[in-house]
Amino acid sequence: MTLPRIVSREQWQAAREELLVREKAATRARDALNADRRRLPMVEIDKEYVFEGGDGKATLLDLFEGRQQLVVYHFMFAPEWDAGCRSCSAFVDQIGHLAHLRARGTEFAVISRAPYTKILPFKARMGWTLPWYSSYDNDFNHDFQASFEAGEAGEAGEAGEAGKEGEAGKEGEGGGGGESYERPGVSCFLRERERIFHTYSTYERGLDGLGSTTSLLDLTALGRQEEWEKPEGRASALGAPAGSERIRYHDEYED
Repeated sequence: MTLPRIVSREQWQAAREELLVREKAATRARDALNADRRRLPMVEIDKEYVFEGGDGKATLLDLFEGRQQLVVYHFMFAPEWDAGCRSCSAFVDQIGHLAHLRARGTEFAVISRAPYTKILPFKARMGWTLPWYSSYDNDFNHDFQASFEAGEAGEAGEAGEAGKEGEAGKEGEGGGGGESYERPGVSCFLRERERIFHTYSTYERGLDGLGSTTSLLDLTALGRQEEWEKPEGRASALGAPAGSERIRYHDEYED
């Protein structure tokens, strides 16, 4: 094993300060990138999706639970598999308490193509309480490029990467030789009364570093809802800023 070289405290401090300059530049670049993401246009969803969840049938609008935004994690769990993807499971293990997202008017849900009869026992095994829905009877995963048929996988672009990811997931779970391919991803949606808009999606390596409340909010159209964020005016979308000065213990929020 190769380890970092050993130096004096003074040498370490000098090296640390040099790296800090680059870290601060990366933070500023990330803030600018997040602002550009919030400036992306959005697409209205005019297709009706019906999912299966713990309370029975649910539409995409139902998944918002009355909130303005929805973040969906596309969990790799094909209908023919006996268990969910291990990498996706590790990702979901990192998701924090949903109260902090919900305080910013943002709901979180997991969606997989496996039937809910398979999702439920696996969810219980993992000890998760977050909302998880089955898209077994609809085209949601395909429409949002999280699932591909064998003829689509291997084509140029993102679908080709999906084939690789799907094969890895299939082998990892021993799910049999189905002809569909899965890949992990996150999609964000915004609600304006009864109208739903798709604002953003990212997949595979785009998930690196995600899992915390702020990292997920950074993918949404309203962002963290801090006054300093660009473009201006998003912080007041929910009536008042929900920035860091309003963070509470998760049992103190008024839902």
